[in-house]
Amino acid sequence: MACISHNFGASMKIGRLPVASQRQFPNKFSQLFFQQPRNFRSSKFCDSQYYSRSNRHRIFNSVSSVNGVSEERVSVLVIGGGGREHSLCYALKRSHSCDAVFCAPGNAGISNAGDATCIEDLDIFDSSAVIDFCCKWGVGLVVVGPEAPLVAGLTNDLLKAGIRAFGPSSEAAALEGSKNFMKSICDKYGIPTAKYETFTDPLAAKKYIKEQGAPIVVKADGLAAGKGVIVATTLQEAFEAVDTILVNGSFGKAGSSIIVEEFLEGEEASFFALVDGENALALESAQDHKRVNDGDTGPNTGGMGAYCPAPVLTQELQSQVMSSIILPTVKGMSKEGCKFVGVLYAGLMIEKKSGLPKLIEYNVRFGDPECQVLMVRLESDLAQVLLAACKGELNSVTLEWAPGSAMVVVMASNGYPGSYVKGTKIQNLEEAEVAAPGVKIFHAGTAVDADGNYIATGGRVLGVTAKGKDLEEARDRAYRAVEEIKWEGGFNRTDIGWRALPLKQTSSKW
Repeated sequence: MACISHNFGASMKIGRLPVASQRQFPNKFSQLFFQQPRNFRSSKFCDSQYYSRSNRHRIFNSVSSVNGVSEERVSVLVIGGGGREHSLCYALKRSHSCDAVFCAPGNAGISNAGDATCIEDLDIFDSSAVIDFCCKWGVGLVVVGPEAPLVAGLTNDLLKAGIRAFGPSSEAAALEGSKNFMKSICDKYGIPTAKYETFTDPLAAKKYIKEQGAPIVVKADGLAAGKGVIVATTLQEAFEAVDTILVNGSFGKAGSSIIVEEFLEGEEASFFALVDGENALALESAQDHKRVNDGDTGPNTGGMGAYCPAPVLTQELQSQVMSSIILPTVKGMSKEGCKFVGVLYAGLMIEKKSGLPKLIEYNVRFGDPECQVLMVRLESDLAQVLLAACKGELNSVTLEWAPGSAMVVVMASNGYPGSYVKGTKIQNLEEAEVAAPGVKIFHAGTAVDADGNYIATGGRVLGVTAKGKDLEEARDRAYRAVEEIKWEGGFNRTDIGWRALPLKQTSSKW
């Protein structure tokens, strides 16, 4: 089994031992100690015709005792390479039951921070390659971060190989992969959501839009990297959105059909629940900021910042969300023959006219950037929690959270969410992380150039995250760190948390 230092990470090629280098670790150098990988496949331990699933799980994982309580020890592979995956690696590294953390493909920030060993050349859409890696390195749990591998069926293939995977099957992932499927589940099981119609004909869609009036929402049915939702304030904007998706094919297959949905006025919030197929366990509340500019203006993005907890989601509202949205979905999916195991991320609107939550959309994985604020506040052993979900044992889990609040401010490349320039230099990250207590910078789209400098490689690039005794302190610390970062090619919103700050609510442990 690979055993990595939890102070320094590395990048490695498949089949080679990780090697630390001065280029990968600017101003940091440490020796990593590794045992030889165990090639399970060559020993037929990973071949389903020789061993039952339960036997293979015993091979991959070991059992130890802490304070007289037995727990399963495990090496974990995180799939993905963004800010969400960085924060998952960060939390898993702090899990005392986790022997090693790998991340594929990972990124330069994850590696250099020592939060995981990054497997940069592992093709996460090649299930056989992922299974081979798990067998060779004794990985007993795979945590799938992004939605695309889930929809493609990576979890299905891992489970067939007897490897535990946290994330839904491709059938269950249709809750995110098809907005029409999600809406049909809402209709069938009485889950409150916005009124809608589905269209493949642009003329029919425009006729419906004209009847309904503006503002109105137009959505590509499939996965569109967070960019397939257009909130149209005028009929002309709505007609243009229909043409962009259905006529021009801007989102390819994802736009072969569209959802036209009523515009809900109110306050958005994100609600996360871990699901084991039958049971659901609520995480702390969080609130995202989708629009690119201050004041929630401009086009939608993947998320420009978030905070946790979200005061808009009172305890009463959270109970309503669980009883009217989450649990009916879990039970409904079970009845449909595709039990959901993983994270249900409900994008909610707390409707202004009724004060009640309605479901806007489901994501079938941790939100990004909400995951960042959740992971810095989580005090439970994440590896054990996710294993419990995989084994159908969430009803025995209680989560522990650090008191106070957390905030993440996303720094993005100029031009995002449109076209942007790659390769711009980012400096002063180490200084930024010590600019205030409780700061952690999660990398979403970075690489290291030949001179050892961080460069931007994506749209959303950094998640500057901070904890505080309340939201105001968390905000002040996060923005103090942002100010330390020298990056001419980037920008950020300056008002993350503006809706909640007057309430100044803090959270106690659950």
